[in-house]
Amino acid sequence: MPKRTTHTYSSEDALPEGPESDLFVYYCKHCASHVLITDKAKHLSRLNVKEAGKVMLKRGEGKLEKQFRMSCVGCDLFVCYRSEEDLEVAPFIYVIDGALSSVAAETNPHDAPVPPCITQLEGGLVQVAIEVEDRAQRSAITRVNADDVRVTVAALAARGEANSELLEFMGKVLGLRLTQMTLQRGWNNKSKLLIVEDLSARQVYEKLLEAVQP
Repeated sequence: MPKRTTHTYSSEDALPEGPESDLFVYYCKHCASHVLITDKAKHLSRLNVKEAGKVMLKRGEGKLEKQFRMSCVGCDLFVCYRSEEDLEVAPFIYVIDGALSSVAAETNPHDAPVPPCITQLEGGLVQVAIEVEDRAQRSAITRVNADDVRVTVAALAARGEANSELLEFMGKVLGLRLTQMTLQRGWNNKSKLLIVEDLSARQVYEKLLEAVQP
């Protein structure tokens, strides 16, 4: 891949792996997957991402900004973007503030930041974005990533039959009573928003991680 100049980074330069190394490695702050490698002049040496779609954003004075977004291959977190569709001709790679770290310290998921799918709300409430996979053999949490928590249930999600099963299962995972949780409809039949009381976002995240069964 030809070298190209990057515009900015959200973290300090990583130390080279050895005294003779000219490379700097940047990791996803959520899952610790390596995302990009640069040389000392901040020319891109390697990019480890996947395409995440095109977005048009309105800026000041009616201007539009075109973003060709890229996400981490390990957790799907939106980490950087470019202004040109063709990566080979894009002059800059723009890194999202706070998305990358120069230190691979978050190899333990419990040390990683709480992902965006788990949000601290006002009044001490926590919102969890859930993707329901219905007609499964058992209730289980199979994934926790940046976008959502994937939960399998035996009931059919399309008719709302899975709601009771989902609430009972999440109550067991989080150690909460049904009265401490509220389930709201998300973007489609399989998308749910769980509102939780009496736990912090960090506590919810750690309990969900402990329950994951791939």
